[in-house]
Amino acid sequence: MEKTIYIRMRHRVHVRPEEKIYLKDVAQIIAPEAVLLKLQSIMIYQVTEMDRNIIVIDVMEVIKKITTTFKDAEVQSIGPAQTIVEVVFKKKEVSLPIFILIWFLLFFGSAMTIMNFHDDVSMQSVQEKIYTIITEKKAVKPLLFQIPYSIGLGLGMILFFNHVFKHRLNEEPSPLEVEIFNYQLDLDNYVVIHENKESMKHIDDD
Repeated sequence: MEKTIYIRMRHRVHVRPEEKIYLKDVAQIIAPEAVLLKLQSIMIYQVTEMDRNIIVIDVMEVIKKITTTFKDAEVQSIGPAQTIVEVVFKKKEVSLPIFILIWFLLFFGSAMTIMNFHDDVSMQSVQEKIYTIITEKKAVKPLLFQIPYSIGLGLGMILFFNHVFKHRLNEEPSPLEVEIFNYQLDLDNYVVIHENKESMKHIDDD
């Protein structure tokens, strides 16, 4: 009896070095119960020392392995045509001196950027004029405006990035997260095209 097998390739999968990759790892499967367990246990790829940190598994390779095991099966692919397999190596512990150095660089770099921007737009002069208009008094350092402005600047950054340390304020992604997501999509598209050997064919290929 003909069996119809539906597979949907996952977008990205994380594996460890030297790990075996099975069909259940790289794809979602809908199939008759009689063959589902055997389908899930089909080995698709064996990670070796020759592999780097990125492996691309093409759906055609997956279909070929399925039809080799189930010769009378009809395979229907839904969704993406490739799965990006990322080999995750053991992470090195972050050195405390390096962490402190990076923190100081980011902190003082951001502070210098904000101060230079305020100097370019003459923020000091603007605050003095606003203070004079409201209070009818001149002040070289209008702290009445400068202190709330500094606090508001910090709160505005928290609201903009939607994070207080590791805590998210709401479910809406921040602009930074959206930019990182778009960058990751572009990176994945590049990897799919350039790392997938089946996506390109040269003149001298057999």
